[in-house]
Amino acid sequence: MATREVNRIVHSVRQREGGGFIVRRPFPTAGLDHLDPFLLLDEMGPAEYGPGEAVGAPDHPHRGFETVTYMLDGEFVHEDSAGNRATIAAGDVQWMTAGDGVIHSELPADWIKQKGGRVHGFQLWVNLPARDKRIAPRYQDVRAAEMPTWAAASGRARVKVIAGRALGVQARAETRTPITYLDVLLDDGAEVTLDVPAEQNAFAYVYGGAVTIGARARAARDGDMALLTNADSLLLRAAAPATRALVIAGVPLREPVARYGPFVMNTQQQIIEAINDYQSGRFGAIRRA
Repeated sequence: MATREVNRIVHSVRQREGGGFIVRRPFPTAGLDHLDPFLLLDEMGPAEYGPGEAVGAPDHPHRGFETVTYMLDGEFVHEDSAGNRATIAAGDVQWMTAGDGVIHSELPADWIKQKGGRVHGFQLWVNLPARDKRIAPRYQDVRAAEMPTWAAASGRARVKVIAGRALGVQARAETRTPITYLDVLLDDGAEVTLDVPAEQNAFAYVYGGAVTIGARARAARDGDMALLTNADSLLLRAAAPATRALVIAGVPLREPVARYGPFVMNTQQQIIEAINDYQSGRFGAIRRA
């Protein structure tokens, strides 16, 4: 079985998003625009907010792709123009297929706004194929207690399977394109070999500790994104205590990408249509009591 190796390392950058919160972003940046079929990865925090300090992303539109929000700490409240409302707590995942267009907000829960607290999580943008860009919006929630998880017999390696299949464990989320999304937790010196389909473009993003990757043992540290070669397995070994890394892979769409802020389509004309539809009110509005 061939093993994936590191093609190159991309360092994340810090920037301000939404209502003023800071994210670490490995892409899109000057170093990497996107990795087909993925458009963006943001690490939100970790941040310790005092009373009245917590901020999120107020009402904003999306069309043509999916957002995947994975919370590690804290709680966010999602509301949208389709009438959905849900609280995403620590360990929960919300998979939103924006499709034809939706307006949504992601804001800290009232208790965090009032009392303060720790917020940490991720948002991944997954491109939709041309055939699916105008489908009706859809939402999937996977709660922490329901998250399919694999653990080594020693307990020193654990893998949460958010999308796809790994180590005999099948994720609950349904995807429009074959995708693998794993959260890997390794104790110091522990290792795991993951089965990742060779046809999927893949990367590993380290968000705690350090890891070596592949037979060549290339190192990646906190905040590094390792772009991986294509093969059917991936070897990760912790090089520091409490190492955590996301392993994300997907079948490339190989279609033109036209993007403007919250809209991702295939042509500039489709972007203009999306802007006009949003400005004319076709996306609706969030109705609050």
